[in-house]
Amino acid sequence: MKLLFITDNFPPEVNAPATRTYEHCKEWVKKGVDVTVITCAPNFPKGKVFEGYKNKLFQKETVDGIKVIRVWTYISANKGFIKRILDYVSFMVTSFIAGLFIKTDLIVATSPQFFTAISGRWLGFWKRKKWIMEVRDLWPESIKAVGAMEEKKIFKFFEFLEKRMYQTASKIVVVTDSFKKVIIHKYGIDESKFSVVKNGVNTSLFVPRDKDTDLIKSLGLENKVIIGYIGTHGMAHALDFILKCAAKVQDEQIHFLFLGDGAKKEELLQLKENLGLTNVTMLPSVKKKEVVNYISIIDIALVNLKKSDTFKHVIPSKIFELCGMHKPILLGVEGEAKKLIEDYRVGETFEPENEIEFLDGVDKILNNKDTYIKGYTSVVKDFDRVNLADKMITFILR
Repeated sequence: MKLLFITDNFPPEVNAPATRTYEHCKEWVKKGVDVTVITCAPNFPKGKVFEGYKNKLFQKETVDGIKVIRVWTYISANKGFIKRILDYVSFMVTSFIAGLFIKTDLIVATSPQFFTAISGRWLGFWKRKKWIMEVRDLWPESIKAVGAMEEKKIFKFFEFLEKRMYQTASKIVVVTDSFKKVIIHKYGIDESKFSVVKNGVNTSLFVPRDKDTDLIKSLGLENKVIIGYIGTHGMAHALDFILKCAAKVQDEQIHFLFLGDGAKKEELLQLKENLGLTNVTMLPSVKKKEVVNYISIIDIALVNLKKSDTFKHVIPSKIFELCGMHKPILLGVEGEAKKLIEDYRVGETFEPENEIEFLDGVDKILNNKDTYIKGYTSVVKDFDRVNLADKMITFILR
């Protein structure tokens, strides 16, 4: 079986889409599937090509048995609506052209932006092969939720394209139960086309471990209670709210640690300076294997999004990795993610952008840290990435 997977994020990028695709494809290769991934030069989220790579027309490499083809794209930082659209469209075109020359039995194209799915649909048509759409985000609804798109005519056109993708895909894989319900209700798509394959945890990488004392010392955070946010600093994450909350924390033992980059990083650094925050450390992103060192030193793991009905349908993938390392989660997300935290009892929740509930959640976790252990174990068991990869390949080959 030859499988062609189209994604605009892939390692060495360390965001959730890149990690999910890589870990799934790696497992499929182990099962004997011949996997080819078409992606672009790694550049997310800064819009700068990673060291060792070039934004060339066409280049090949092999990563853990996965054949990787990188194509040229218009590279832009993860900010600015027009530039990002140009980025997406360029990948749609170049990935389609590259895909025409690859022999395959099946095509999978993944969101969050559906221009990648358009490439998959075109290839499915020209190669007379079935194509599957993996939906990791309700796009374009999610960009409207963060205020990145206001023009109604453009939004309506994108919704039309979105519907066409769902209608023409032979199967649809979604990452939450809520996504499935929304798509079926909004567009009337046949329920039999769907499978829910949630994000999960790499149980060989994200495991409980002692705090990295050398790292703590290098950051000057000895004897601190560390509230950590690790991930993209984007328009959806409302990290300005967290900085404003940090300004209200009087306990000098509590320190906030931010690790990552994104569209809002410079604004957040400026806000930190304006607020005169001495209890906040902000660092650039690191390689995936280094992330575990930073998670190890966290006492409270922060998962936060803007208050929006759209985000009630998402489950941030970092939840599973944090549970793998037995870190209590302070969650500022409503809907399905909140239900998961409460059902498994792996942390506390607060209403997004509610300062009183946020500060109350910090106190609750500090007073109940030992009560979440059983929940961590259950999450790791139920969301083992290997099992989820097997579930997805079984569904798409059926």
